[in-house]
Amino acid sequence: MKTPGSGEAVRETAERIAAAAGSDGGDFRTDSALGARRWRAAVIGDYRRMNAAERTRRALLRGLDGGGSR
Repeated sequence: MKTPGSGEAVRETAERIAAAAGSDGGDFRTDSALGARRWRAAVIGDYRRMNAAERTRRALLRGLDGGGSR
């Protein structure tokens, strides 16, 4: 879970989710880091715009289908 290959797989999955969520016109970024036990990654939406929170959450949920294994 701490190998460079694992980190790459985690990053790629987060990037696929962000790309799928962003296909609705949203703005998403990813972040990844090696923790004490394993790699972790996050897809972060743009909550700066007013009333964007609900739209961002919906897009991220739809984007989860885009993050599946290939």
